Amino acid sequence: MIDLSLLPDGGVSWLDASGPDSDIVLSTRVRLARNLDGQCFTIRARPGDREAILESVLEAGRAARQMVDGAVFRLDHLERTDRQLLHERHLVSKELAGLGAEAGGHAAALLTNGQLGVMVNEEDHLRLQVLRSGFALTDAYGEIARFAADLEARLPFAFHSEFGYLTACPTNAGTGLRASVLIHLPGLVLTKEIAKVLQGLAQVGLTFRGLYGEGSEVVGNFFQLSNQTTLGKAEEDLLDHLGKIVRTVIEYEHQAREVLQRNAPIVIADKVWRAYGLLRHARRLEFEETMNLLSGVRLGVGLNLIGDVRVYTLNKLLIFTQHAHLASRSKRVPGDLDFSAVRAAFVRQTLEEDAARPPKTGSGG
Repeated sequence: MIDLSLLPDGGVSWLDASGPDSDIVLSTRVRLARNLDGQCFTIRARPGDREAILESVLEAGRAARQMVDGAVFRLDHLERTDRQLLHERHLVSKELAGLGAEAGGHAAALLTNGQLGVMVNEEDHLRLQVLRSGFALTDAYGEIARFAADLEARLPFAFHSEFGYLTACPTNAGTGLRASVLIHLPGLVLTKEIAKVLQGLAQVGLTFRGLYGEGSEVVGNFFQLSNQTTLGKAEEDLLDHLGKIVRTVIEYEHQAREVLQRNAPIVIADKVWRAYGLLRHARRLEFEETMNLLSGVRLGVGLNLIGDVRVYTLNKLLIFTQHAHLASRSKRVPGDLDFSAVRAAFVRQTLEEDAARPPKTGSGG
């Protein structure tokens, strides 16, 4: 079984609700796509080519000062449940984890220190990624830009004077940058303003996805807002544009919550406490049901209706109630588990432990 204790924080420090606007924004992610000069793109590369690419990237990555505490996971050497666990923890993409089809023989690897990492031999030779708690686009980009520069000093990246960094998919060429913010918008959903907001995103060159990015559905009122354009603008301009729009969406969400509290306080309180009651006492919970209930409780915490649940705990439950995490925690084969019962028991235990914590005495969380 995979040993995530190799990472300083187990790869989950982005859940700790310590970042800016973390009551509404769960996390910020910035990715950079890069390819090695003179090598075929991954889709055309032969197994021997991929191994050579992997060796070159790992050698350069381990030499980077940001990876002093880093660990390497060869995904093509891991069981499916372990690969899925890395995906559930947002450390690797679905494609690198080989969850659409069994991975094998294609030198797929992850080098990471928990927050910062590089996926090797996904769609591109390198997919650099950083995850930060809360709304932290500038800090996240600064960290990944320094890592990219460190790697580029050791590796020749494929670059064109007119088209920028060359990528397997033309839509990623140029900067190769994809920045996204995972944001919780129950107020806009409940006031039925969400469609207008999402339509507005498309008009200003942004897009939205679900909890796990492209191809995933929206659950629990969590939306990933990200840039669509990568070519023709500088990285700083792309991030500034995304940041301005996200700040506007955050303000709309605050306004929607004020409307709910003013016009339907009893209805909202009932929704919140019903969700909390079900999570505290249910004996079976499906995943999507759990996400929706956690959304209600998270709204209650944000509105100061519930005081004995930490945002960190709710963030943790979003990730740790998924199949691979439950299987890993139970140390049992997934096929032998009644996931609904195991999930409900884990949620009950986690919320009971949170409720039993001593009240806060200072400003810390």
